[in-house]
Amino acid sequence: MNYTIVLTAAAAALLAAAPASAAPHEGRAFLHDYDADHDGAVTRAEFEAGRTARFAATDTNGDGWVSDAEYLAEFTVRFEAELAASNESAAKKDEERVRQVRQTHVRFGVLDRDKDGRMTKADYDASGARAFDGQDDDKDGIITAADVAATSARRAEAQAKRDQ
Repeated sequence: MNYTIVLTAAAAALLAAAPASAAPHEGRAFLHDYDADHDGAVTRAEFEAGRTARFAATDTNGDGWVSDAEYLAEFTVRFEAELAASNESAAKKDEERVRQVRQTHVRFGVLDRDKDGRMTKADYDASGARAFDGQDDDKDGIITAADVAATSARRAEAQAKRDQ
């Protein structure tokens, strides 16, 4: 009972503290969530500022690192909002919830590079740098819709080759 109250309070605090709490690494969602000045482009500085704020919001107890539970709580806020907006059946939502929670634990394990159960800011920043670099198709340090389109096309082509 107390765990549910704490988790609900933590989720509400995350939602309030980070209005764009999603951590998208794909295309338009990346532009939408990290383009702080709404000029249609994401600079590395904008991206890093957004990631810093997101890490701080996820680290709900302020100890300087994110636990698996904190990471899951942040994800749960975002994912439950997506599910609420979905037209899928309750059974499909439950199935997807189980799958996504399991995948969240896997992602945490990947991000926790030294496997000590603590995702540090350095761990988080390394993941963010890979995401930014992956979207910056022309490698100019600014992600635009053209970068997103080129990256999406490149990924689709690679997927088509794997599917052959």
